[in-house]
Amino acid sequence: MPQSPANPEASAHKIIPFVDLQAQYQSISAELLAATEEVLSKCNFILGKQVADFEEEFARFAGAKHAVGVSNGLDALRIALTALNIGPGHEVILPANTYIATAFAVSAAGAKPVLVDCDRENFNIDPSKIQAAITPRTKAIMPVHLTGQAADMNPILEIGKRRGLHVIEDAAQAHGAQSHGRPCGSMGIAGCFSFYPGKNLGAAGDGGAVTTNDANLAARMRVFRNNGETKKYEHVEKGLNARLDTLQAAILKVKLSRLAEWNRKRNAHADRYRALLSGINGLHLQSLISGSTHVHHLFMVQTNHRDELKKYLEVRGVQTGIHYPTPIHLQVAYADLGYKKGDFPNAEYLAPRILSIPMFAELTDDQIVYVSEQIRSFMKGKN
Repeated sequence: MPQSPANPEASAHKIIPFVDLQAQYQSISAELLAATEEVLSKCNFILGKQVADFEEEFARFAGAKHAVGVSNGLDALRIALTALNIGPGHEVILPANTYIATAFAVSAAGAKPVLVDCDRENFNIDPSKIQAAITPRTKAIMPVHLTGQAADMNPILEIGKRRGLHVIEDAAQAHGAQSHGRPCGSMGIAGCFSFYPGKNLGAAGDGGAVTTNDANLAARMRVFRNNGETKKYEHVEKGLNARLDTLQAAILKVKLSRLAEWNRKRNAHADRYRALLSGINGLHLQSLISGSTHVHHLFMVQTNHRDELKKYLEVRGVQTGIHYPTPIHLQVAYADLGYKKGDFPNAEYLAPRILSIPMFAELTDDQIVYVSEQIRSFMKGKN
């Protein structure tokens, strides 16, 4: 006797994925295979020519003079901190509502993460909260361009300049976003990127990069990422094995040529979502920061009924994500920081309310309309 499907309503609809990496691959598969075959045929897997070529192109894309390819986004942050001599006894200011890798990088460098609250409407770090968090041990401010929207950088850069603090951008979600016409990754002393597969610019595995306009800093980061070597078996720093693989660089180079167009499509999808989801009682959308652009790595909605909405959409074939359910100060891993519930009310307010809905360049209008209709249907009578 045939069994009934677990989600009979979902079976009646084509599944709408949260991210569709297969659709992206199919659009550029021939180029990707050719690029990887070139690396495989020459067997130049470690710091091959494709790494340097990608670094040059990515630096230009990010509006910076230099880019250093590394193993992942966490190592990008860690290497930038270490190369700036930030370590034990030092503090780094960052938002409470970012992915925990931002804090892990500070800890890995030996410094202490100091958290500040976010803005409840735009989700990014609240610059007005930074000043009170600065102590004599503070060495850097690490704004996160969350969801792909550039943080409000002018006041952050001004505080950094006035207080003699480095500004290190966590741009892991913001490939191509800008603040007042300046690309993310070009404004601080360093900009740190992740190429995790689901990012706007994603590798076929892990990868990352640090951008900077400081030639000396770039040179030191290149040494750190490669076991502290200046040449074979000559180690001048206690470095890391944190290089960007040549295969990943070849893949990223192909994708980088498409990134501006993919970002344009993401923004068009976001505009469509905003038009379809506006005016729904009890549903709120991320506000836009004046002077900032958004590349919509994520598109978030917020509601008091987040978990119910997630289940409702899942039954109807719509995949969603939650970013991030527990703020850093309430994570067990950071209990030693001494924060408590209530210390960062905006981060705590948003954590149980935010839901990320499907967002990728290959989304169709029919998919956007369907997702929006399901959300509108669920929200009827809600507040």
